[in-house]
Amino acid sequence: MNILAPVRRDRVLAELPQCLRKEAALHGHKDFHPRVTCACQEHRTGTVGWDTAGQERFKCIASTYYRGAQAIIIVFNLNDVASLEHTKQWLADALKENDPSSVLLFLVGSKKDLSTPAQYALMEKDALQVAQEMKAEYWAVSSLTGENVREFFFRVAALTFEANVLAELEKSGARRIGDVVRINSDDSNLYLTASKKKPTCCP
Repeated sequence: MNILAPVRRDRVLAELPQCLRKEAALHGHKDFHPRVTCACQEHRTGTVGWDTAGQERFKCIASTYYRGAQAIIIVFNLNDVASLEHTKQWLADALKENDPSSVLLFLVGSKKDLSTPAQYALMEKDALQVAQEMKAEYWAVSSLTGENVREFFFRVAALTFEANVLAELEKSGARRIGDVVRINSDDSNLYLTASKKKPTCCP
C-alpha cells in the first residue's frame, strides 16, 4: 500500500482564503513552477522593504525605494472611498521606477473589521474594478482581527520568491558548479555547457 507524504509548506504557494473571490486572484496556480521546485531541492536558489506610509515628507526620497521592486502593495482604507481613488496615483508613482510587466501588483483593503457586510459589499465592488484596471490581485484584511493578514503575506512571499528564483535561473542558465564551459573558435555559441568527462585511462 502506497502512503503519500504530506505536502510541505515550502513546496506550495500559500492557498487563497475562502473569502477571496476567484476573479480577484491573478495568480491561481497552487504549486511553484517546476523549475523553482527543482532549484529548491538542489539548493540553487541564488541570493534570495521599506514603507513610507504615504507620508508627504518622504515623497522626494520614496522613488529611490520603489526602484527595482519585485512586488508593489498598495493599501487603502475600506471605509474611505477617497483612499481607494488615491491608489491610482500611488501606483503611478511606483511604476515610474519599475517595469509594470516585471512586478507583482497587490491592491489591499485594510480595516475590514470596521465595515458592515453591506458597506463592505459596495466597497468590494469598486475595489475589484480598480484592481482589474491596475492588473493587481485584490485582498481585504483586518489588522485588528488578523483576518487574511497571515495568508496575504505568505502569498506575497511565495509569489515573489518564485519570481526571483525563476529570474536567477534565467540569468545563470541553470549552470551548476562543476560544469565545463567549452570555447571553440569554430562554434558560433561560445557558451555551450558540457558535463565533465570521466577519464578513460583509469577504472
